Amino acid sequence: MDDDVTESLLFTYFGTRSPFWQLSADSDALQLAGVKGIPNLAVALVPEQAREIRAFSGVTSHAEIDIKLFGESQKLSLVGKKNGANSWSGTASDYMDTPTVAKDLAHGLEFAEQVISEVNSLVVIIDHNSNILRFNRLCEEVTGLREKDVIGKNAHAFMRSDEQAASRANISDFFKNSSSYEVERHINTLNGPRTILWRNKFVQSGSGPDERYLVCSGTDVTEERKAQAKLLELATVDTLTGLPNRHAIYEKITASLQSGDRFGILFLDLDNFKQVNDHYGHLVGDSLIQAVALNIKACMREGDSVARLGGDEFLVLVQNASFALMESVAQRITDRLKNPISLGLIEVYTGCSIGIALCPEHGDTLDHLIRCADTAMYVAKDAGKRTYRVFSPDMDNRVSEFVWLDVNLRKALDADDQLVLYYQPKLCLKTGVVRSVEALLRWDSPDRGRIQPLDFISYAEDSGLIVPLGRWVMRTAAKQAAAWKARGLDIRVAINVSARQLCSSTVVQDFAEALRQAGQTQCLLDLELTESCLVDDEALAHAVIRQFRDLGAQVHLDDFGTGYSSLSQLARLPLDVIKLDRSFISSINENATSQALVRSMVAVAQQLKFKVVAEGVETEAEAEFLKSIDVDDAQGYLYGRPMPAKEFEEWLNNKGKKLRLVA
Repeated sequence: MDDDVTESLLFTYFGTRSPFWQLSADSDALQLAGVKGIPNLAVALVPEQAREIRAFSGVTSHAEIDIKLFGESQKLSLVGKKNGANSWSGTASDYMDTPTVAKDLAHGLEFAEQVISEVNSLVVIIDHNSNILRFNRLCEEVTGLREKDVIGKNAHAFMRSDEQAASRANISDFFKNSSSYEVERHINTLNGPRTILWRNKFVQSGSGPDERYLVCSGTDVTEERKAQAKLLELATVDTLTGLPNRHAIYEKITASLQSGDRFGILFLDLDNFKQVNDHYGHLVGDSLIQAVALNIKACMREGDSVARLGGDEFLVLVQNASFALMESVAQRITDRLKNPISLGLIEVYTGCSIGIALCPEHGDTLDHLIRCADTAMYVAKDAGKRTYRVFSPDMDNRVSEFVWLDVNLRKALDADDQLVLYYQPKLCLKTGVVRSVEALLRWDSPDRGRIQPLDFISYAEDSGLIVPLGRWVMRTAAKQAAAWKARGLDIRVAINVSARQLCSSTVVQDFAEALRQAGQTQCLLDLELTESCLVDDEALAHAVIRQFRDLGAQVHLDDFGTGYSSLSQLARLPLDVIKLDRSFISSINENATSQALVRSMVAVAQQLKFKVVAEGVETEAEAEFLKSIDVDDAQGYLYGRPMPAKEFEEWLNNKGKKLRLVA
């Protein structure tokens, strides 16, 4: 063989056993050269030979051709590939020069092996028995395994157990059909489980079915899938409670509607969450929401779903529901939430109002069912809270009224001429002097005319509009008091503050700002609070009342005798005035029981050094009795109805003529 190699035509004419060859797209001349880039000879090829070479792809290929080399026949072994858009090249060897041919093939294979090893993709080659034949460098890095340790092992051994059967079936089926496919698998590695997206393709290395291989090109998508799962969690899970969120529960309800299932929903809203959140802060508020979520879940059957819609609202989906079942679930929840909830050192009493709607009785769309349950929940709140109501069609009227109030009350706050304060005088029973007035809010709607406070104040409380509404009252009353003071009228103005306002974190700041804007150097505003302000959080009420008094305001306890105050609580209150409710004043001169009650209340107030104001005085006989037991001031139709500011001023100028005071 050595002699043959030495006498080879290639070595004789090119000085190398493996000259460089090149073929272009526009010529069938095979160029040969001893040194790459400097052609020494061009040999004409027949078209079939040129087409065979031009069939080379980017993967190292091999062809055998017969040519005439300097007039002598020569069979060449060409190893090469396509190296450009219009060019093919490689090395040529004498067909009989076996070592050189093998060397050229080895060089080509080494290049292919290097590409497989270094390509930025996981590459695994397996045979039809799923045994691993190749395992590239990136596979080693991702799995922590070495190629030499996995060659010959079954690929399924590295997969998650629940995916092995499916993988076997896939590979078996695709070896039969020779079809490319893509699949995602979970692989067990020394670095932990990884998720790999495999793009699988079959290659044929020769003839016969046993020479087909499955080339698996993979991308590690573990972190991408984790990110997607996190996004999905954020999209469907409430981060505070771990419950499904609004989007997730709506999808479940929609699926139940599409399946034609019979089900019901409960719409829950906590009754005093705002007060807890404002007083204790958001961290305690969040803890309360989490505790409530656990309590609601504890009341559910398996298969039922609880979701948090946001804030202090929850939605429960109950499958196979009936009216009796829904009421039973609602009762369990309300009973459970009546118990105190311990949050560290704090014990909080909460409760919820629940609205119930069933499908198909109350609606067959998501929006309709949610609206019905929401409406029923508000009716439950109106019924005294901590209870539930089943939706009925007549409740729709209430929704329409709420929508109208919400839109138009907001407009009234922005307008200059819809909201107005009326003033009702309070007179000293002994002297007839007007010491102060009570400011009462009125709303003149351009659509409905005069709207009474009873028709919109409760809605303002529920919706939270009572806070900006109260702020408007403070500023308007403060300006009016300052205007009267500038004209020499020494009249204090009392404004009503609700429990909802008192819990607002800005109520004292709003009050101080109203005084500042009115230019009051001496506070001329007083506050009238009902006993309900003291029920939910007495400590908070006391703290806020003291801040008002520090600003110069007097504090009146309104409707005394109709609420929940005990004598011990009354003694602790930082009050200035007690107002006797008109229910005790009516016909007081004729009713011995009313007289006894009023005498007792006045005696208690005097012992506690509180002034006493009687409201609702309508007859001279009532006034005479009140004066006889040393009630300080009186307020009622006997003296004057609530009046606009100008009318009150006229009344004040003429009160000596119009009033028949008890001497």
